[in-house]
Amino acid sequence: MSVSTDPVPAAALAEWLRAEVPSIPTPVQVRRISGGHSNLTYRITDAAGTDWALRRPPTGGVLATAHDMSREWRFIAALADTPVPVAPAVAYCADHDVLGADFFLMGFVEGVVPGDVEAGAAMPEEIRRAAGLACAEVLAALHAVEPDAVGLGELRRPGSYLERQLRRWHRQAHDSAVEDLALIDEGHRLLVEGMPAVEETTIAHGDYRPGNLSFGPDGSIGAIFDWELATLGEPLADLGYLLASWGRPGDAVPEITSGPTTLPGWPERDEVLARYVERSGRGDRIAAESSYWEAFARWRSACIGAGVYTRYAAGHMGEGAESPEVARTRLVGLEAQARAAVSLLA
Repeated sequence: MSVSTDPVPAAALAEWLRAEVPSIPTPVQVRRISGGHSNLTYRITDAAGTDWALRRPPTGGVLATAHDMSREWRFIAALADTPVPVAPAVAYCADHDVLGADFFLMGFVEGVVPGDVEAGAAMPEEIRRAAGLACAEVLAALHAVEPDAVGLGELRRPGSYLERQLRRWHRQAHDSAVEDLALIDEGHRLLVEGMPAVEETTIAHGDYRPGNLSFGPDGSIGAIFDWELATLGEPLADLGYLLASWGRPGDAVPEITSGPTTLPGWPERDEVLARYVERSGRGDRIAAESSYWEAFARWRSACIGAGVYTRYAAGHMGEGAESPEVARTRLVGLEAQARAAVSLLA
């Protein structure tokens, strides 16, 4: 089977489907789904008009330990029979002769995925409060799943999750094309010095925010997407990330990534936090450590942003290299998050 330079050539995918998932009629149509700065997502429409979703890594610039498709696949498959909403896992392919990389196919979950304000505007204002509180409820449900009960226990690693995270993202920032890393280095120093004494180990999504969720017409969550950073680790890292991504009107520091929560109708951060405390029972830890975990989320976002900047600058996101002006905007954004992390910790 020949490999095309197209990230998802329809003919090659159809040939694989006929061999591995014959229940899906071919030929298929392939369309890139907008949004996301890491693994790529495509809508696959089969010959009967049914939609599916395919995930594959970027076409190049893949950093060590990043873009692990088998990890994403493993988590959504493991969580299929739990209260945690995930897309149905269909098939996984490790044969690079098909698309040039690992990929997996999952069911297409209908709903609004509010990756930015414009997408979030499609959600009626009257459901936004319920949607916001659902974010906290589903996150608590995820953290309540026992890893061993769903076959993920072997992912548990000895030692400190937080130490590994600090080491990993600091290293990847230094592997990027960003030249001035002084703020990232200072944030790393303060995070190491202020590490909490106690850690828990649960399933941690790693990128949990409204823009990675699909919302139904009543504000309920139909699926959590983008599991590439998932691991067994500290649940408050997920919570800190959610709160740092929860932009509200009048914020002095922007949210770590675009999302819908600056629109009218979304609950305030303290309401989301209170709902998570109610469902998770982690109130004492959250009261003592919330600033630390928000700082960690903002610092980590800066490190991830360095990798995103590098991939776009090299033209590895399937859209060509960005203009110098857009690249500079990315640099300003990641520096702002690193500076905010330092301010929270100082």
